[in-house]
Amino acid sequence: MTTVNIYLTFNGNCKQAFDFYKSIFGGDYPYVGSFGEMPPQAGMEIPESMKDKIMHISLPISQETMLMGSDTSEHYASDFTMGNNFSISVNTKDPAEAERIFKALAQNGTIKMPLEKTFWEAYFGMLTDQFGINWQVNCELAGHQDFEKNN
Repeated sequence: MTTVNIYLTFNGNCKQAFDFYKSIFGGDYPYVGSFGEMPPQAGMEIPESMKDKIMHISLPISQETMLMGSDTSEHYASDFTMGNNFSISVNTKDPAEAERIFKALAQNGTIKMPLEKTFWEAYFGMLTDQFGINWQVNCELAGHQDFEKNN
């Protein structure tokens, strides 16, 4: 089953915003990670000023809906403006479906991060479609041994 959720981007106050949303919706964060916790990656030096900022946080709203977010990174959100600080996050369980969706949305758009295997064991990519809408495509790779062997 493919799900669609909203992914919010903040300019340094992501945790504060999510604590506010948590006070309204309740629940617990299944994951909170900072940029400083990311493993080193070639060509991606994390500035000291970003290390304590939120790389990813999620808050379940219902069984089907998740509110997700992060602080900006100059690498992926140099055009951050209040009002354009969200993406639609598509989550699927099939890597082939993730690739189909990503390629289709990328037609005449701009790929911000190619769809590729990540350190958090997902197939993930970001893009802006031809209509200016930001998208994230994610597929958890647990249980996809054939995909992991080939990529």
